[in-house]
Amino acid sequence: MTPEIRTESERYVLRDATGDDVNLMLSWRNLPVNRQVSKTDHVISAEEHRRWWEAVRTDPARRVLTYLHDGVPAGTVTFFDLRFDGLRTGSWGFFLDAEGLAGRGATLPAWLAVMRAAVAYAFDVLALDRLDGEVLAHNTVVRRMNRRFRFVEGVGRVEVHDGREIIVIPISLHRDNRRRR
Repeated sequence: MTPEIRTESERYVLRDATGDDVNLMLSWRNLPVNRQVSKTDHVISAEEHRRWWEAVRTDPARRVLTYLHDGVPAGTVTFFDLRFDGLRTGSWGFFLDAEGLAGRGATLPAWLAVMRAAVAYAFDVLALDRLDGEVLAHNTVVRRMNRRFRFVEGVGRVEVHDGREIIVIPISLHRDNRRRR
């Protein structure tokens, strides 16, 4: 079992995702705002999501975590392609309950908190040397936030997903460069 990661105020927590979280994860992932900034933008079916969950929950190269905001499930953080031989690396991504957080006026605090907690988890729990990810070129708000957290962008590449052409920009953060609070 993964230890919980809590931020300084104890209001923001990452914990292992459970079967009870599966339907919430699917509803959040299918929100239009989350689909627009994902490589695949189609609506994920319940069956597709079930197959994904069955595959990831026992995969040692993956971790799926639920983000709690003020004790309420409010997002999903995934770590994947975890490699612990030699240079310890992994990739990550997250999505939030954009509608629920907006309704509570908590979008920006949640966004900052989930990024802080995920970076802490990557380096303090998984003990990674480098954390990698991707961002779509048109997602300028996330690109700015990534720079705030000291992620470095690589050269973008064109990919085609769900019939649309997108520019995917790799990002990385090395342990020594992370912002600590």
